[in-house]
Amino acid sequence: MDLSNLHNNPGARKSRKRVGRGCGSGMGKTSTRGSKGQYSRKGHKGKLGFEGGQMPLVRRLPKRGFSNARFRVASFGVNVGTLEAVFSAGDEITPQTLAEKGLVDRKRPLLKILADGELTKKLTVKVPVSAAAREKIEKAGGTVVLPQAPAK
Repeated sequence: MDLSNLHNNPGARKSRKRVGRGCGSGMGKTSTRGSKGQYSRKGHKGKLGFEGGQMPLVRRLPKRGFSNARFRVASFGVNVGTLEAVFSAGDEITPQTLAEKGLVDRKRPLLKILADGELTKKLTVKVPVSAAAREKIEKAGGTVVLPQAPAK
């Protein structure tokens, strides 16, 4: 067997439909479009989801469920490894110092220090921290001072 006697399986390659070539093509004079009506005319595209003036399915179905997306408060996490790289030993970490270093987006006011990475420097953290991050900060000799909620 060589390239000269290779053939496709019967029915593997179907010849394309040559539309609009007259009655001899086997597609008839209307070229498979039927006679008269919106779809027989040239230039008709058909709007997605349009059902001929009937109320579309998307609008007929009831809208169910609840999404909390409108009420979600965007928060920002900063890892302990990032603090190790950016701050020097003895620094005090507040939301303002994080913003000055470019670690925090000012549009997202809620912050939290997370425990990814290693910490060897002694830091004073005045930002909310996760339990694992608190453990790493205190293990390195630093302190965590949680900010007080404003009195009402």
